[in-house]
Amino acid sequence: MRYFKKEENGRIVCLLCRHYCRLKEGQTGLCGVNKNDGGALENLVYGHPSALNVDPVEKKPLYHFLPGSATLSFGTVGCNFQCPFCQNWQISQTARVDEEVRVLPRQMVSLALAHRCGVLAYTYNEPTVFYPYARDVGYLAKEKGLKNIFVTNGFESVEVLEDMGGWVDGANVDLKSWDEGYYKRRLKGGLEAVKESLRRMVAAGIWVEVTTLLIEGVNDDEKSLEEMADFIAGELGRHVPWHLSAFHPDYKMTDRPATALATLQKAEEIAKKAGLYYVYLGNVPVSAHTDCPGCGKRVIERRGFRVETNRLADGCCPHCGRKIEGVWS
Repeated sequence: MRYFKKEENGRIVCLLCRHYCRLKEGQTGLCGVNKNDGGALENLVYGHPSALNVDPVEKKPLYHFLPGSATLSFGTVGCNFQCPFCQNWQISQTARVDEEVRVLPRQMVSLALAHRCGVLAYTYNEPTVFYPYARDVGYLAKEKGLKNIFVTNGFESVEVLEDMGGWVDGANVDLKSWDEGYYKRRLKGGLEAVKESLRRMVAAGIWVEVTTLLIEGVNDDEKSLEEMADFIAGELGRHVPWHLSAFHPDYKMTDRPATALATLQKAEEIAKKAGLYYVYLGNVPVSAHTDCPGCGKRVIERRGFRVETNRLADGCCPHCGRKIEGVWS
């Protein structure tokens, strides 16, 4: 895809995210890592990961995507949001690139193969800001039979969303609030754009799971949770998993308490009342098992991020034969 378009007087428009930053010569976008260099877009973090690990896919979190798989996970610096509760703020909220660290796309795929990872995860910071790098890695990964997952805030441009269908297999998308004003004022994003991204990803055949970090007094009111649940069930599908995660004090929100388990359980009840089949609690000491929506029998047992038992037979419940939605092979 083309990552920018030219305007008059040497300006360009970055086409990576919904900010559509208009950049004059030498200027970087709001993310701090995409720059107008001679009338073309330079991705300053291309080939320069700031974090690189082998993680279980459940840590993304994706619970219906090759359970128990090892993922080669990496991110860079930079972000197009400014979330005050960011848990990876040390890399997301800086634009300092360590150019001494260099891992080119072919090397990244070789690392995945060497560590027996069947999946590459673009994560830790917002992968949209390093999309040119991620895309080049992703297409090489597909050639080797590997799968690709995006862990994202959902603020991709329409152009990127249309392109993702060609190489992204799965995504976990943050739905951070149900308040457009909060999105714009505090996060520097937009709710309607995220909702549209979710719709487009599902329509493109990308396996989608949604995560909401619940912060008491910020995004946990009952009406908002009901409307979020209705949106997921009604517009994305009752089969789309919703991960309800507990906030812990971090970055610019160290004055707030961690989210109580009871708050997550209240949200879980609302989600199930809306008809969602798969609801999971995160960042709390409870197990997140998968039960068959048809017969209620347990099909996947987890302890933390570890799969202890997977009873699925060709993606179906072994008890009643119902197909369990997800990517199982």
